[in-house]
Order: sequence, then structure tokens, then C-alpha cells
Amino acid sequence: MPVSLRLPSELLVRLSRLVEERDTSAHAFMLEAIREKIEAEEAQAEFHAAARRRLARMKRTGVGIPADEVFRYLRARAGGEKPRRPKARKLT
Repeated sequence: MPVSLRLPSELLVRLSRLVEERDTSAHAFMLEAIREKIEAEEAQAEFHAAARRRLARMKRTGVGIPADEVFRYLRARAGGEKPRRPKARKLT
């Protein structure tokens, strides 16, 4: 499928500078950029799909970890501590 892409002059100037610095073609640079964007969007979509599945499972089973415990654990990890991971349990 042929594609035509019209770039604003400001982007064209920036693109030209980058491809010259990297010793590549504008075509190769744009292909790489598009590939990276597609991969990032696919990864984000999968992340959201997994989150929806996990939330549905938590609602169905009632098993989870209270948010305050998760945040306390993450703050401790960020502070260099090695806390025990909170355990999932039936929530009321």
C-alpha cells in the first residue's frame, strides 16, 4: 500500500538534520519511527487489556490487595527497602 507523507517544513528541517547525523535515509528513519510507535501502541493496548482482565478476575473472585498496602510496599521499594510483598486475600 503506497503512502504519501507531507511533513511541515519545521519537521522536514529536523528530519534532514537527524538523518544526516545518523547517516541514514529519511525513508529508513520514518520506517523505524513508525515501527516503534506501532510497537509502543500495541504494548500499551496489551497492558490495558491485561489490567481489564485482572480487574474482572478480582471483581469475580473478591481476591485482591488493598491499595494502601500496595502503595506502602511501592514507597518502601522506592526508598531502597526490601519489604515483603503484600499477599492477595479475600476482600470484604
